[in-house]
Amino acid sequence: MDKTPDDQCLLVARQPIFDQHQKVVAYELLYRPDDEGTGATRLEGSAPNGEIILNIYTSISDAGAVRRVPAFVPVSRDLLLSGYFPDLPSKQVVIELEPGDEPDLDYERAALKLVKDGYRLALCNFRYSGKHDNLLRAAQIVKLDVRLFDEDQLDQQMRLMTPFKVAFLGEGIDNFDQLERCIDMGFKLYQGSFLSKPKLVQERRVSAKQFTLLQLIQELQKPATTPAKLEALIIRDPVLTFKLLRIVNSAAYALVRKVESVAQAVVLLGLEQVKKWATLISMSANKDKPEELSRVLLIRGRMCELVAITQSLPAPTSYFMAGMMSGLHAMLDIQQESMLAQVPLGEDVKTAIRGGAGTIGDVLKNVINYENGDWDRLPVDFNSAAYDWAYRASLQWAQESMQAMHED
Repeated sequence: MDKTPDDQCLLVARQPIFDQHQKVVAYELLYRPDDEGTGATRLEGSAPNGEIILNIYTSISDAGAVRRVPAFVPVSRDLLLSGYFPDLPSKQVVIELEPGDEPDLDYERAALKLVKDGYRLALCNFRYSGKHDNLLRAAQIVKLDVRLFDEDQLDQQMRLMTPFKVAFLGEGIDNFDQLERCIDMGFKLYQGSFLSKPKLVQERRVSAKQFTLLQLIQELQKPATTPAKLEALIIRDPVLTFKLLRIVNSAAYALVRKVESVAQAVVLLGLEQVKKWATLISMSANKDKPEELSRVLLIRGRMCELVAITQSLPAPTSYFMAGMMSGLHAMLDIQQESMLAQVPLGEDVKTAIRGGAGTIGDVLKNVINYENGDWDRLPVDFNSAAYDWAYRASLQWAQESMQAMHED
């Protein structure tokens, strides 16, 4: 069970790193130790209970199976040269270093010692210079920000570093055209906001199957709805029916006897739970989209809801829907405004998604800034302890939810 927030505050967010199949292979950890100052301070690895943090932020449910992926841990120059480095499991972390423009013998010695201790190195904010050949020989990964180079410059950078046998990670990839270009150029790893941007299809509308699910969500928002009305909608979709029954019969609910009818499932789960599961199932049904997009939206929705609960805001389920639906347009590959015109949502949720208006919009903006590690965009009176707790609890809840989706 989730613990409630306390006075301890350790702001950490994770950013996915993908392979060419848009499968998560690692997370970069972003970290802010306290409420002082602005700007995203990257995780220095010096936080207490590093192993616990790694477990929370790098464990994911992938097609129902729980697995851990490596964490890219950016380490500052000061920490590297301080002579202190925390005892983190070398197989679970990749140390990110930013060498700077000029070589530094002490810096190189410290970096090479990490390699000797079994750590893998990634060089970030990097531009090739022969002065850094020693670090390049020791590194496994070089991060190139695609926003800082045109295509010819990127190609030149890669050719200059090819003799060093490093894998290239393209960061700052903001759309699918950039992703496909980087794949063609030979990048092996990818990072950026491309998942949140739809690959637009002209005049595309919500499919009949998707619309059935959206009708169900609309019916769930009606105070006078009944299990019988919901069952009539759910059984139109065999996949939804099967998954809903499997979820209610899963180990997560530990029922004494099997549930055999949709109406029974609705009664046992409750309307709020059915609303969440129907939304999740509708999103995960899109096999053309990476599982990470469903995971991000599930975490965002749950986090919005938990923040609303901790702040005693009315109708916390509306916050959940705003978070979940804020990225639905990327799932459907349509413009956000077109999605809002086609999806049956309350006006307060729509205005929150559209422009961050109202109380729901304020929470949604804060949650998105938090998950992106944009600490400087959070308000001065931001309740960091509540958001930190909500984020961690949401990571766990999303993992358990996605496991239940695949349980037999």
